[in-house]
Amino acid sequence: MKIRFLVVVFCISAMSLMAIAQDVQAVEPVGQAELQAQAAWRATMHEISIPAAGCFHASFPSTRWEAVECAPAPGYRSALPKPFENRIEVAGNGSDWVAQSPSGHLFSLVKGSFPTVTGVTSEKSVGVAAFGGGGILGTNEYTLQVNTNFAHTSACGSFTRCIAWVQYVLSTNTPVSLTSSQLTGNTEVFIEYWLIDYGSSTRAACPSGFVNGGADAEGPGVDCVQNTPATLVARGQIPITQLATLTLSGSATSGGNDVATTTFGTQAFSASVADSRTAIASGWSQAEFNIVGNAGGSRAQFNKGASLTVKVAVTDGSTTAPACIPPSQIAGTTGETNNLTLGSCTATGGSAPFIQFTESD
Repeated sequence: MKIRFLVVVFCISAMSLMAIAQDVQAVEPVGQAELQAQAAWRATMHEISIPAAGCFHASFPSTRWEAVECAPAPGYRSALPKPFENRIEVAGNGSDWVAQSPSGHLFSLVKGSFPTVTGVTSEKSVGVAAFGGGGILGTNEYTLQVNTNFAHTSACGSFTRCIAWVQYVLSTNTPVSLTSSQLTGNTEVFIEYWLIDYGSSTRAACPSGFVNGGADAEGPGVDCVQNTPATLVARGQIPITQLATLTLSGSATSGGNDVATTTFGTQAFSASVADSRTAIASGWSQAEFNIVGNAGGSRAQFNKGASLTVKVAVTDGSTTAPACIPPSQIAGTTGETNNLTLGSCTATGGSAPFIQFTESD
């Protein structure tokens, strides 16, 4: 096989999104006991299943997901990775530390966080020439992404070259739709899901619920893509100085839903789609998490002296430590990048397996 470089939506307005989503501002100081309780609550919310497909919200200390009105599916488009000069000198675009599941196991939940953030004062999304300079560019424009591997699944039908790919995304700004370049100016969480090289020609019709993204770069078919409706996380863009307060997870359940969940302070938000769209639960064996540019192959440019510790916690039904797949093996599946240099990676097993690595300017 050639190596590739690469809704029905249940939305009940249980309460107004404008009342739920918090303004981007500093959080009032609280005591140590309260901070510990909030941290435990945030960890719990990534483990609690949502009751149906759609958009949901919860507020500390409640662990009950409440249905909320969805925002429209954003006109966001990520980029598939592609080789270009000095690719390995940045994090992303196939050059990242990636968690590999133990033999015989698949991921059902992957949670990404930044346990340590030091020296981060600014960030801006910048265009990359190899991707045509595209993306949503400017200050505090970034995405957190939990990305699956490329996998041939039953959603591809009889098309043997077809591969499924799912991105769980927190974006600080998105186009309001595919037909409008107007930006929301808000931070949202959603899932972007793909069937790449679908069909036997460029005239192939995508499955219901997908948008035809054009001819595939390497095969005879087309790239079919769609975003879930988004869940509003914050009015405005969450400043990069609050990065340590954000956690993003993605889950996939065969016969159930794929869910993107983010926690921010005392709030939790989720968006979902039926796993049957891509059937990624049947082939999710590698997971990437990082902060990168905002769509279109863009790059998150951090200030000099910035340093992050990245933690990728995994659930695969075992206590075995996942493997750290190194950047030299073309690891990771998104075209977006950041300007940080990757450090070493360690893998830990036990009741809560994870990999952890550093990146810094």
